[in-house]
Amino acid sequence: MPAGLEPLVLFRTMARNPRIFARMFAGGLLDKGALSLRQRELVIDRTTARLGCEYEWGVHVALFAKRAGLGTAEIVATVTGGSDAACWSMAEQALVALVDDLVDRHTIGDETWHSVAAHFDEAQILEAIALVGYYHTISFLCNGLRLPSEPYGARFPGSHPSTCVSPTGDRARGSRDRGRGPRRRIRHPSG
Repeated sequence: MPAGLEPLVLFRTMARNPRIFARMFAGGLLDKGALSLRQRELVIDRTTARLGCEYEWGVHVALFAKRAGLGTAEIVATVTGGSDAACWSMAEQALVALVDDLVDRHTIGDETWHSVAAHFDEAQILEAIALVGYYHTISFLCNGLRLPSEPYGARFPGSHPSTCVSPTGDRARGSRDRGRGPRRRIRHPSG
């Protein structure tokens, strides 16, 4: 975490189960890998957006988008654009298509595979698939627990505290409850 920021709500919540917390961190992929920072963040942002996880998307946009060289149009396109959005290079379009295939179809279609393979080597492709899987899990944790947004977290384009637009364009209730009832609270160990 950057200096001056307290640990994420996600981390504080998951720390209540030390075994899962340790394994969650052991599986983290935020170190220098085969993909560039920009490519990594594109995969993470698209995955979390497609899964409706404003919490994790917002944390990554707030903490990494600028360093990854993602501008406003690109950030918006991670939520609302197609894989062929004009703001992406051909290689980035292939990564977005890979995420979309995995989220929508739970596999990678032949056309997408050929496109990804034309731009990325084996290690990069494996890392991209692993990132989608890892952030699928993180999104399920955040959404299942209905974690409140971090105070500095970015919001999905068009959202505000009372209404947000989901990645599919549907109007939904506020991000804290997503129209599914009150946020689930895990009892604090001391109380």
